[in-house]
Amino acid sequence: MAEAFGLDRRIENYKGQRSIGLQSWDFDCLLAVIEYVIDDPKEYPDKNDSGYIALRNLYDRLKAEYQKMGSNLE
Repeated sequence: MAEAFGLDRRIENYKGQRSIGLQSWDFDCLLAVIEYVIDDPKEYPDKNDSGYIALRNLYDRLKAEYQKMGSNLE
């Protein structure tokens, strides 16, 4: 996530004690990476796989939060 400006480090260091504080560009990066993976049939050929379902749910939740911020997707 080269364009994330330290997001990967913030996620690695996250202890769950307070919010991370994501910016709109953080959402852009996270959504792009997750979407790339869940749309890749080599990564998840079975859409009923528990890993795919968990990642898809995360993507949907992040996308909903992003839209609440007033950003336009798609």
